[in-house]
This record gives sequence, C-alpha cells and structure tokens, in this order.
Amino acid sequence: MKIEDIKFISHDTIKDKYLGKLGTPERDQYEFDLKLDILGDLIKKTRKERNLTQEQLGELIGVRKSEISKLERSARNMTIGTILKVFRALKANVKFIVKLDDEELYVA
Repeated sequence: MKIEDIKFISHDTIKDKYLGKLGTPERDQYEFDLKLDILGDLIKKTRKERNLTQEQLGELIGVRKSEISKLERSARNMTIGTILKVFRALKANVKFIVKLDDEELYVA
C-alpha cells in the first residue's frame, strides 16, 4: 500500500461523526464534560504543586478527603462557590470569562 492510497481523516471529522457536529446537544454535552474533567485535573495538579494531601485541602475548605477525591476525578457536581473556595485555599486566582456575541465580559 502506498501512502497516496491512505485516506487521512481529521480529528474534527471523527468528533463530528461520533459526537455530533458543533452546536448539537450531544456535542455541547461532550465539550462541557471535557472541560469539567480538565477542571478536576487542574485541582489535583495545583494541590500537588502546593504539596498538600487531599485530606489537608479538605481541612482548609471544610470537607472530607473523599470529597476532594471526587472533585479531582470529576468536577461535574461542583458549584462555582466550591470552585472558588478550592482555588482560594490553593492560593490560586480564578477568572471566569463570559462571552456574549463578540463582547467578552470578565467575571472574577
């Protein structure tokens, strides 16, 4: 087989086929879940950079170690208040960006 005979498919094409096109409810849910997974990973990474255990972080924000573990695995049920509390305890700044049409509004 020659390289010219191989059909290459882009990553976006695969996502469109299996997850739905951009703007569809299925694709929007996938993108939302992915961002929440990244947020959980960011909590874990920042906690480790601050040399804190899950138990220590939990004590700082008033929850059990198991709750920190859940947040790090998936932030799906996390409120904005919890996000702010966690990152304040980690001494990290949080900025939310809200975009309306072509105008960006920054909310801290």
